[in-house]
Amino acid sequence: MKEMKAHWEEVYAKKSYPETSWYQEKPEISLNFIDQLELPYTSKIIDIGGGDSNLVDFLMKEGYRDISVLDISKEALEKAEARLGAEAEKITWINADVSSFEATQTYHLWHDRAAFHFLTEDQQIENYVRTLENSVIPGGFVIIATFSKNGPTKCSGRTVKQYDKEDLENLLEAKFNLVESKNIDQTTPTGAIQNFTFCCFRKK
Repeated sequence: MKEMKAHWEEVYAKKSYPETSWYQEKPEISLNFIDQLELPYTSKIIDIGGGDSNLVDFLMKEGYRDISVLDISKEALEKAEARLGAEAEKITWINADVSSFEATQTYHLWHDRAAFHFLTEDQQIENYVRTLENSVIPGGFVIIATFSKNGPTKCSGRTVKQYDKEDLENLLEAKFNLVESKNIDQTTPTGAIQNFTFCCFRKK
């Protein structure tokens, strides 16, 4: 969607990552979920809507060697590449809208913190779930985090779709089993509290 892409290009052009409401100096919840999976360092990992978040930095420090970062905003990806310097060459950067993305490989881990909930149209959601199902290997994992039913209804001026554990489980039940779920409060740089639903699934 051209309108959505234009929105995010403008956001990232105007704000540095620490100025955004989704800023995390260290994405500890995501890292804790990933650490529990005990994935080999050769595992293929894709971070959906990763933008210029710091998750990729920490995954590289832990030793993961096959990481892709997908974001609709080219500006966000370029900022991440600039931050990483020469290390950026080790990452696969994908400038795409996840609701129309067609993966050219499969992954051991699909990670999405706060991208999926921006897809509010049925067709977008169906496309996302189909791509997810086709992109994760049998036995592979999905970590997905959205605003919960107690979380915000908007973010960055855009309406979001809230989910609880049951909603996500129902969406993915055809191909995935729920491994773990948590409701977590996260504090924005301005001090606001946002409640998230974090879920980890394993492909059947």
